Amino acid sequence: MNLLIMSDIHGNKSALLSVLKKVNAEHRIDACILLGDIIDYGMHSNEVIDILKGLSYPVLCNIRGNHEDAVVNENYERFSSERGRECSKFTRSILTQNSWDYINQEMSDRGFYEFECAGKKCLAVHGSIEDEFWISLKPEDELSVYQKYDYVFSGHSHIPHYIEKYYSVNNKNARNKKKVIFINPGSVGQPRNLNPMAQYVILDIKTEKVILDKVVYDILSEQSAYKGQVDEFYKNRLEMGI
Repeated sequence: MNLLIMSDIHGNKSALLSVLKKVNAEHRIDACILLGDIIDYGMHSNEVIDILKGLSYPVLCNIRGNHEDAVVNENYERFSSERGRECSKFTRSILTQNSWDYINQEMSDRGFYEFECAGKKCLAVHGSIEDEFWISLKPEDELSVYQKYDYVFSGHSHIPHYIEKYYSVNNKNARNKKKVIFINPGSVGQPRNLNPMAQYVILDIKTEKVILDKVVYDILSEQSAYKGQVDEFYKNRLEMGI
């Protein structure tokens, strides 16, 4: 069962379209997991939502990120900069009714969602159990709080990771081990791992085959939509993946 896992699209239409073009040409996708922050920073939040509404495969989970939560609740205090607060206020001002309907009706109002898929117990969280919206799950963290799950999918950091952790349990058939797989697909639209390509994951949840993939997209086209609406930082960072 092949899953497309995407996070942090951030209103980047060109990046999302390039991901979907590559994925649909190379894989049979059974379902999609969306880990939040589909809007803001980029100038195409409404267009991104329109594209996601047209996906040809079901969305298993669609959780809010901190940007959806901030925009819906008009609570911008936890952004680290004034430019971030102003950018989110701008995004709120241009959302169409169609986008509001999608955010309020198609996305969970939480950044945390438990579900089962192919017999596996899964957690999707935008940030972490510590703070579902604002604190990233990091590979160096003490992760035993997640040991009841088989898969943990997270976003927010904009940095991809794949981790296997093993915990002691009373299960002689598995040599008293319990495995948890942690996956962060990175960011489709605002990568921060010093690589500007659009990033995502393909997972066969039954075989555990994982592809952390990247695709080139038309950065200049996306940058051309910035016309002074928000701080130039959000335009310029696309070239460097920072």
